[in-house]
Amino acid sequence: MSIEISNVSKTFGKFKALQSVDLSIKEGELVALLGPSGSGKTTLLRIIAGLEIADAGTIVIDGKQAAKKARDRNVGFVFQHYALFKHMSVFENIAFGLRVRPWKLRPSRAKIRETVLSLLKLVQLEGLEKRYPSQLSGGQRQRVALARALAIEPEVLLLDEPFGALDARVRQELRRWLRRLHDELHMTSVFVTHDQEEALEVADRIVVMNQGQIEQIGTPQEVYDHPANPFVYNFLGRVNLFHGRVEHGKVTMGDINVESPNTIDQRDAPVVGYVRPHDLAIAKSRNGHETIEAKIQHINPVGPIIRLELQRTDDNEPIEAEITRDQYYADTYSVGEIVYITPKNIGVFIDYDPSI
Repeated sequence: MSIEISNVSKTFGKFKALQSVDLSIKEGELVALLGPSGSGKTTLLRIIAGLEIADAGTIVIDGKQAAKKARDRNVGFVFQHYALFKHMSVFENIAFGLRVRPWKLRPSRAKIRETVLSLLKLVQLEGLEKRYPSQLSGGQRQRVALARALAIEPEVLLLDEPFGALDARVRQELRRWLRRLHDELHMTSVFVTHDQEEALEVADRIVVMNQGQIEQIGTPQEVYDHPANPFVYNFLGRVNLFHGRVEHGKVTMGDINVESPNTIDQRDAPVVGYVRPHDLAIAKSRNGHETIEAKIQHINPVGPIIRLELQRTDDNEPIEAEITRDQYYADTYSVGEIVYITPKNIGVFIDYDPSI
């Protein structure tokens, strides 16, 4: 089922949680709402579910205006902290939504049992139907919560920080499992997260939110490789800043010169170049004039990569670079050594003064 969100706004007192948000979600998509705390992502999810009422705007699901009451929207909702009934077995937790349906819509006991056992197999919890939530791991409890949401056969699945309460390893395993499950079910799904890696790994498209507004919408590759603005650059991973100016259609940052982007129309303006650590080429000798000289301050091996903390020799600004272990061992870098840096991919934006 597709979802159309048009001009949705929401305030809590004087706080503007959402400001005229527009978003189209295609049928069968897995979309991540990504942003820092207070960006409005959970508020938007709850408005889609009908758990919050928007001050303005519309929600259309499958071409029809969404019902006013949450129970009439046929939406499955998975909470961060599971919200399982502690006094009920796994079986009864999953069956709950079916048992509380109006009598005329309630499945038979045999049908409920068939549905629950089928869902237990789907979420890989076969044989655990008689256990209670306290007897399960965090990852297992979250899968029970997901099975309970799926039991009512929802048109849309909504997940609010579904793995936020789990440790890093279990979170990683479950998000890969969720991606495989979605590929099998093809259900329109929206999940909230503040974890950039989680969104990049799981989602078909990412909606980056900040201060109640959408900053960028795109595939994981689009938002990571081509951020729309400085906020997205900074939020999606580490980044180095290079200050400079636009002069005669060229951007000059120290000894680095690049073409001025079409988005910058000022002839003489301060700019900032954004470069991710892995987009910096490191060399022991100066190849050409357009390089930045820096001294290695610290070397930090992190799994398959080596992080180099450097300091520019011209203005003493810090730089962080990432190289492969193969390059590190082949070139044998050492602390205190002078190296030369060349950006391979750089995003340039006007350096606005936030005080103005």
